[in-house]
Amino acid sequence: MNAPRLHTAVLVSPPGERRRLRKARRRAATRIIQAGRAARREEARAKLEAERAERRDTVLLPAAGERRPAALRTPTRFRLPRHQDTSATWAGAYPFLAEGGLGADGVLVGQDLYSGSSFVYDPWVLYARGLITAPNIVLAGIVGAGKSSLAKSLYVRSIAFGRRVYVPCDPKGEHTAVAHAVGGTVITLGPGLPHRLNPLDEGHRPVALSDVEWLAEVTSRRRDLIGALAETILGRPLSPLEHTAIDVALLDAVHSSTAPVLPLIVDRLLSPSSGTDPRLPDDGRLVGHALRRLVAGDLAGMFDGPSTVRFDATAPMVSLDLSRVSENSTALSLLMTCASAWMEGALMDPDGGQRWVVYDEAWRLMGHPALLRRMDAHWRLARYFGIANMLIFHKLSDLDNVGDLGSANRALASSLLANAETRIIYRQETDQLGPTAEALGLNRTEAELLLQLGVGQGLWRIRDRSFLVQAMLHADEAELYSTSARMGDAEAERTA
Repeated sequence: MNAPRLHTAVLVSPPGERRRLRKARRRAATRIIQAGRAARREEARAKLEAERAERRDTVLLPAAGERRPAALRTPTRFRLPRHQDTSATWAGAYPFLAEGGLGADGVLVGQDLYSGSSFVYDPWVLYARGLITAPNIVLAGIVGAGKSSLAKSLYVRSIAFGRRVYVPCDPKGEHTAVAHAVGGTVITLGPGLPHRLNPLDEGHRPVALSDVEWLAEVTSRRRDLIGALAETILGRPLSPLEHTAIDVALLDAVHSSTAPVLPLIVDRLLSPSSGTDPRLPDDGRLVGHALRRLVAGDLAGMFDGPSTVRFDATAPMVSLDLSRVSENSTALSLLMTCASAWMEGALMDPDGGQRWVVYDEAWRLMGHPALLRRMDAHWRLARYFGIANMLIFHKLSDLDNVGDLGSANRALASSLLANAETRIIYRQETDQLGPTAEALGLNRTEAELLLQLGVGQGLWRIRDRSFLVQAMLHADEAELYSTSARMGDAEAERTA
């Protein structure tokens, strides 16, 4: 059965109406519907025309933008052609992009030349914050670049924060005036001077050590010291027989005196007491004659008696002035070895507080294996004992002069650099750019900066971060830290 058809309009015709009238009624209804549709279409068309007319009458910005003062205003996106340039040029276009800095806790060094803000540095603060894992510093720069003034200002300003300073070797006497100015102690040693230093003194005793532990530590320190002195003079490692001879001589000297001195050790090496092995004098003969140089030879008068000076572990600064023997590399290394052992008790005391240990003119010291081993030990134990070591020299290639490539001494010298996460590089000569950049991992921009640095300006590499810093000194500091006073006096006399 077919579905009924749907009509637009339903007309109900009276019964009996003729067919013609029904058709006429349907046609009329259809016309009415069509007329309504036409009226609605006409209304929509009129509305559209009105909107178009309104848009035509509305003033819009041209697609290409307006001219003159109103230029660059456009309804579309503003586009510029791509521009490529060097980082140096973009640094001028974006001048406010700079390193955030290390914070405000610590010692004021100077000004960060990139950001213009103050530059503050403190290895103990940075270690506590996890920014570095080793508190040691390597400082290098040519003569006259300002590295010595930076080192002095850094450790002197740290004294106000409760830190102490030890300078175990001052070959030019530069730190003497500074030590006197801060109320510290200066120990001056050299031939013909009245002071003596007995390297076998017990030294500073940590409070936490018992009598047995303290005796074992003193014995070990004395044993290591005598061996180091002998190796330095002989220029070679000791044999097992020579080690035994030293052990026997030291034991005999300690038993026969409450304050053993080097002449007693030499006497026991050359003339052992009765009851010992008859071959012992031959075993220790070379060592005895080597150490005799310290008590009766050209180095006599410095180590051959009881100490006339005392190491004050509580002083804000202790400096060992070795300027009288700066031209004698052997005497310098021996004095440095003795002083290191003398100071070691205070350095290794965990309750001694935080301390700077400054090695000036380090290239003079690293050529001696015994000293290099002691320095390496201090470097590795720096965090445990609260020590910040500072190694000062002219150029990083000085490390290449320590020993042959692949030698143990060369490896120790390289480890000093590896265990110092703060590297401060002042102006370098042109021929040093390659070795310096390779040793520190500098990029091309950082390496080129080393040729352009002025006095007091340095590139600070702290782990993977770089800072260009201008050190700032007070007028009194500049006068106290100056290392060119004699040059200034000579110039004044010449122009007078």
